Amino acid sequence: MVGEVRLMQVLQPSDHVVVVGAGLAGWRFVEAARRDGFIGAVTLIGDEPYLPYDRPPLSKQILSGKWGVEKASLATEQLVAEYEVTLKLGVAASALDVAATTVHLDSGEALSATHVVVATGSRARTLQFSAGAQVHTLRNRDDAQSLESALSKLQRGDRVAVIGGGFIGAEAATSLQARGLVPVVLEAAPRPLMNILGEDVSSWLEGLSGRVGVELRNDQRIADVVAVEDGLVVLMEDGDSLPVGAVLAGVGALVNDQWLVTSGLTVDNGVVVSENLIAADRVGAIGDVARFMWQSPLGEELVRIEHWQVANDHAAHLARYWTTGRAPEPRLVPYFWSDQYGKKIQLLGHPRPSDEVVMVAGGVDEEKWLALYAREGVVTGIVALSQPRALMLSKRLLDETTSLEVALGERPWIS
Repeated sequence: MVGEVRLMQVLQPSDHVVVVGAGLAGWRFVEAARRDGFIGAVTLIGDEPYLPYDRPPLSKQILSGKWGVEKASLATEQLVAEYEVTLKLGVAASALDVAATTVHLDSGEALSATHVVVATGSRARTLQFSAGAQVHTLRNRDDAQSLESALSKLQRGDRVAVIGGGFIGAEAATSLQARGLVPVVLEAAPRPLMNILGEDVSSWLEGLSGRVGVELRNDQRIADVVAVEDGLVVLMEDGDSLPVGAVLAGVGALVNDQWLVTSGLTVDNGVVVSENLIAADRVGAIGDVARFMWQSPLGEELVRIEHWQVANDHAAHLARYWTTGRAPEPRLVPYFWSDQYGKKIQLLGHPRPSDEVVMVAGGVDEEKWLALYAREGVVTGIVALSQPRALMLSKRLLDETTSLEVALGERPWIS
């Protein structure tokens, strides 16, 4: 475990904080540090040429055609000026000298700082097929614009293959259907989300796609995707083929920690940090890139969680710790949501797929239910389908360690 290397010294007006990563975590840190009273210099580095923006709308409002990409912005030129942030956009960090707290950029520039925040997030996992870049991903603005260009050439009723039936794949399929296209979801596993939500919950969710007319094909093995004169063809290992107008792959993400391999930080599926998100003296890591010590209901766990809410909370936590020397008191309860097939899935906590699951409200046929995850008799998570109020009423079961027996007796979801 990484510990705080020396007695914590709060940020001073003479300090210079360099934030590497201009996504949600990086920008939220800037906001939180200014809100908490830091008046020193701040430099924000981003490998994309755009002001910070929010990623969840890419597979929802933007892909469905309801929003333009500019509506997903988190920052404006006015806010950047108000917060007195120096921007370095369209340039990536290539290395970090921890001892000198210096960030090296791929442009050849080196930025010296007193403190460095690593917030480089993750990138889309890509698949190597003959069609190359015609197999789209959806992780950033350029991805969204490239996919939009391809979709704009299609007609209503044209088929689009979505490789991967997880959260991104299901959200994308929902959005594609909303714009009049016909998504076909190709999932490698026996059911989507088995490796995340477990056998029971994934089985409860399996029928949602069919009820809204989205075709879901499980146990799919793709041999190749090839370009043809009038579109693309997905070739299956069993010899089947699927002609489509476009292909989108939503098959997970890879953490952006490769630029830190020579830094001396502990890099192991992310940057390993302490409970206060400290990776080394005057270096913190937050969001998707951070593998952090989390106080779970069953004790400390070293985890890396790719959730919007975790990135947001990390930013506030590190800013508060560096500006005051104190950490926020409440236990971090991870939260995630996904809007797909006309329903909202919400998850509190960080349960394992193998945890016991007990449905406590509603039912599968109602398409509206709430269930508890438990391990060793302790509640480890809460999952809900279209039960937002019941979910939030139940959050206190995770704010402190709660046995499944006590939870079933108290039934806070019906308050």
